[in-house]
Amino acid sequence: MEPYRLSARAEVNPPHAVALRGGDPGDISRSWQRCRMAGLTPEQNRRDVPHYGQAERGIAAERNAVLISQARPVISYFYSQIKDSGCVLLLSDANGYLLEAAGDTDFCGRAAKVALTTGACWAEDQRGTNAIGTALIEGKPVVVNGAEHYLKRNNFLACAAAPLTGPGGQLLGIIDISCDARIYHPHTFGLVRAAAQMIENRIFEIAFLHHTRLRFHISRDCVGSMVEGAIALGGDGKILGANRAGFAMLGLRPADIGTRDAAGCFDTSLTRLMDLDREAQGRPVCIRLRNGTMMFMSIETFNAPLVHPPLDHAGPVQSAITAAPPGDALAALDTGDAQLGKAISQLRRVLGHQLPILLQGENGTGKSVLARAVHEAGPRHRAAFIAVNCAALAEPQLEAELFGHATGDGRICEASGGTLFLDDVSALPLALQSRLLRVFEEKQVARIGGRAVPVDIRLITASAADLPRCIESGTFRADLYYHLGGLAVTLPPLRARTDMAVLIARILAGESRASANELKLSPALGEALARHRWPGNLRQLAGWLRTARLMLDEGETEITLAHLGDDARRELAARHTAPPLQGGASLRAQSDAMIASAVAAAGGNIAAAARHLGISRNTLYRRLAGRRGH
Repeated sequence: MEPYRLSARAEVNPPHAVALRGGDPGDISRSWQRCRMAGLTPEQNRRDVPHYGQAERGIAAERNAVLISQARPVISYFYSQIKDSGCVLLLSDANGYLLEAAGDTDFCGRAAKVALTTGACWAEDQRGTNAIGTALIEGKPVVVNGAEHYLKRNNFLACAAAPLTGPGGQLLGIIDISCDARIYHPHTFGLVRAAAQMIENRIFEIAFLHHTRLRFHISRDCVGSMVEGAIALGGDGKILGANRAGFAMLGLRPADIGTRDAAGCFDTSLTRLMDLDREAQGRPVCIRLRNGTMMFMSIETFNAPLVHPPLDHAGPVQSAITAAPPGDALAALDTGDAQLGKAISQLRRVLGHQLPILLQGENGTGKSVLARAVHEAGPRHRAAFIAVNCAALAEPQLEAELFGHATGDGRICEASGGTLFLDDVSALPLALQSRLLRVFEEKQVARIGGRAVPVDIRLITASAADLPRCIESGTFRADLYYHLGGLAVTLPPLRARTDMAVLIARILAGESRASANELKLSPALGEALARHRWPGNLRQLAGWLRTARLMLDEGETEITLAHLGDDARRELAARHTAPPLQGGASLRAQSDAMIASAVAAAGGNIAAAARHLGISRNTLYRRLAGRRGH
């Protein structure tokens, strides 16, 4: 679609853009009027616009720490989807100062010439009509395309921005996608709104991690999704916060936060809602709002008392986080992959419960990191986190390690009050499996040669092996397996994850700090890493990049294939081939075999398989559907 062009007359009266561009043309008209009232002229090139220096940027980053920490993974994810399309993603604070930027090098260079960089202020009264400044004033998503910018020097830009609001309804900042006006696509407007919704939901979750939360939607299938409405409750039943959809669905206003009883929104009492939720055993229940609207709802409660200090209305997000455990280790691991995000969401729901957790996945997928994050995000975060690798010791040493002696506690006793993490649990000898099951069921442990003592542990186990197959082979007890799998979640292998760009960026950021240089990958290496099958998963990726960083010469900042070790280069050069076919196989049969092999190699991830085959996802879906029809 060609960008809308302004006529000469429109310099006085701004255009009413076509509907397909997204946004509301009235936003532009009102903005131009404000710009004229502020004394701006389209031709001027202001040099006195405020700009944060290094010290001021540090203060702003500290002041907006929650916003930045929750926006970064979302920005990284969306940038990975639009990379090399000539765009930049920007995050501003509530005053229009840019806090974060991620974009393509070529376009960032052009954007920098008009100060579209971190530290710059893009308030409307400083930069004229622009998506960031105008969205701040209008309080809604805005598109400013080409010559709709009030200042002529910004006419080469097309920008879509959406405001970010906190759980108390307060304005936090703006998320923006900017590009060359000649390549603007209306879908950008949808992307920026989706990014805003994801950021706002993440902030809501971390703010009320240990509060009772009600999740609801008119569609049963949407409860638990990104579009659900959600509110958090205090011990007195008052609404402490809501996400954007929650405000809209319940007709809430910012003034209602901390003052309105949640029961006033529904046609039944909160006690009855809690009873219905328990009876439903995890399934959404049908409820009615006071206005007659039917909704489906689920309720998350925690063992901790539901009595919390009142939130500061000027900053409910910060107040809630102050009352919660320091940091959010689970949120830090949620980097945009849907399967991992679902696992993290499930784990959040049991943080305040004693339900055992079983983490499954290939070696190197991050099970031990996730186990520690569960501990740090939960109510036992101040107690001990004790990790034992069941495959690292022979049976006598492992028994002493776990149970201790009459003269000293074992690891189980040390974990009492905190979390016990048993890694490679499939390697447990059968005799110890029986003894451990008794400990978990009776909640006491007997030291070797000593008396039994009570223990209170949160149990997390991990296994790369298929435990049901271990049961079939007689190497693992079925009763222990059923005890361990209170909540079983599976971590995806690296080859099936969709957040590879974010993961690489995080590893490089860590290596950049170690080398005091900002590191980047060469395009050729980036493509090779994206195609690789990663048998060693995250551990292998991190090891390769760490080694490559050490191979850089002084002053070098770009990691190329040449910086990898010989084994890594050989492995990247090896291509996955389909299994040999019997002689005379048709071209169709060979093609089907290649598709089946690629899908299997990608762990069922259609996008990854399509990339490997060099075809689109839609084509691959059609071919798979055709194979099923034969």
